[in-house]
Amino acid sequence: MKCVRWWSRLALLSGLGVLVLGVEALPQTLPQPRLQPRPQPQSQTQPPASRPVPRLEAVAETRLLMEGMANANFRGLERLLKEKPAANEPWTFARGQALLIAEMGNLLLLRPPRNKGRDVWQERAMELRASATNLARVAATRDYERSRAALTSLANVCNRCHQTFQVPVRLAPFVEPGERGADGQP
Repeated sequence: MKCVRWWSRLALLSGLGVLVLGVEALPQTLPQPRLQPRPQPQSQTQPPASRPVPRLEAVAETRLLMEGMANANFRGLERLLKEKPAANEPWTFARGQALLIAEMGNLLLLRPPRNKGRDVWQERAMELRASATNLARVAATRDYERSRAALTSLANVCNRCHQTFQVPVRLAPFVEPGERGADGQP
């Protein structure tokens, strides 16, 4: 019985020794698994393998974006800047609304007209982005007069685009509702 125990202990110790020596014999850095298969030579009949490229696609109609995003944020800015905000929170919110309008410029770049006017559309979209970004920067400084002037400048950028593409909407900041016509226009 003692002999069997001795042999089993010897076998166990031998196995541990092999494990220890085997681990020490492993390379210090394990080879990294390949994430991509090796490129195979392309034949004339096989198209080249490529990764799928994300494609930007316009999903919502431009009118919906204008009414729900651009106009809503413009009117919000108009309300915030009607009187000088006393606290920091309205200024932060105004900056955010201006940045959302700037992002609207990026969204418009995805939606050029299918007919003529593509170059002008892109210029106007970049003007919108730049003007709204400027308004966000000014709002971040909490300069009331410059913020109001930047909002008026933004309205002019919008109106220039609307005029170019014959959109019957005109923005006029700080115009009282009673001063607007029946169609809501100044």
